[in-house]
Amino acid sequence: MTRDIDEAEAARHKAKAEKRKAVQDAEVAGKTVEKGLLIVTTGPGKGKSTAAFGLALRMLGRGRRVAVVQFIKGAWDSGERAALETFGDRVVWRSMGEGFTWETQDLARDIAAAEKAWAQAEAFLDDPSFGLVVLDELNIALRYNYLPLEAVVARLAGRRAGLHVVVTGRNAKPELVAAADCVTEMAATKHHFAAGVKAQEGVEV
Repeated sequence: MTRDIDEAEAARHKAKAEKRKAVQDAEVAGKTVEKGLLIVTTGPGKGKSTAAFGLALRMLGRGRRVAVVQFIKGAWDSGERAALETFGDRVVWRSMGEGFTWETQDLARDIAAAEKAWAQAEAFLDDPSFGLVVLDELNIALRYNYLPLEAVVARLAGRRAGLHVVVTGRNAKPELVAAADCVTEMAATKHHFAAGVKAQEGVEV
């Protein structure tokens, strides 16, 4: 259903849109820096890893290679991995965690897995063929002190020019937040899990 619009209303709308466009165009024209970004998605809400993989898809659409290291999650059969691996060698995916802490119940094992994953991450950071490196759930490894925070943040801050890095996971450390170029806090307004809905293919996995 289309409502009637009189000429005065249409003219007001056009004038407001023209003014808004002029402001927006001026702001965009003032942004001249191009650089590799350190992006952090954190918070208690759903969608942190999903956002990172959406960015990976965008990067692939622009012809860039993507590397993924999963720090906590094990070799789960996830829909994101299945989809991204259809891009062949343009995506390299390493699931190097052994599950969440309440699953492994072994601190030494968790630390060893995180250290191994970080070594792989550093190799990807050094590889000039990658335009984006996704460090999924690195925030969790840092939260539990599985890795030296200061060294990790310094390594990410000193990444090679032009490389984009995304770090996901709850409870991002303040030091990482300070070093990042972009930080998004996912809020937990409502979640179907609280109503008894289990993890489902295509939504959670």
